[in-house]
Amino acid sequence: MSAHGPDTKKQAILNIAGDLGLEKFTPAEVEQIRRQLIVKLGAPGKTSPDYIAEVLAGAGLRVVWSTQADTHGQYEEEFRDLLHFATLEEAEICLMRLDELWRKFRSEGQRAAAERVLEVARLGRRRAEMIARNPRVEAHKRDQKQEILQWFRIWLETPDTFFDWLDLRKRSPEYQQRFGQDTSEVEE
Repeated sequence: MSAHGPDTKKQAILNIAGDLGLEKFTPAEVEQIRRQLIVKLGAPGKTSPDYIAEVLAGAGLRVVWSTQADTHGQYEEEFRDLLHFATLEEAEICLMRLDELWRKFRSEGQRAAAERVLEVARLGRRRAEMIARNPRVEAHKRDQKQEILQWFRIWLETPDTFFDWLDLRKRSPEYQQRFGQDTSEVEE
């Protein structure tokens, strides 16, 4: 393990953000942090803007990722709270809420807000993927995140049929064998 592990990188991101002393972070500030990170940490400091935004949001800082943030700023709070899914059930609820918001914005002709919902879903997919690929996370949790990653991918590709697909998926013998105990009550 190198001295510049994820914890060091995370801390460096938060230190740089603290030095900037801003109330909110837009893509421009995230890019500034990304560049400073490379200066401070060298090659190990290279990271994606999405990861930086995730670290900032995870620390409770306000990240405004949409170019239409001022128009739709009232939704940023809700978007930030959406991506908490420690369990399969929470992931399903998250996708239901994303789907509901996406449909609402599209029906109201709010294209920028609808696109923001898709951005949030893509971030959720990447977050699940990061955990699914992390060898330090226990195997069962990685398996769950791999499943959640698939859910996000399919919702992003085919939102109109996703919930029918999910219903069938959850009834499949393979799903029941892998995750049945995650959704049913523990029998005494």
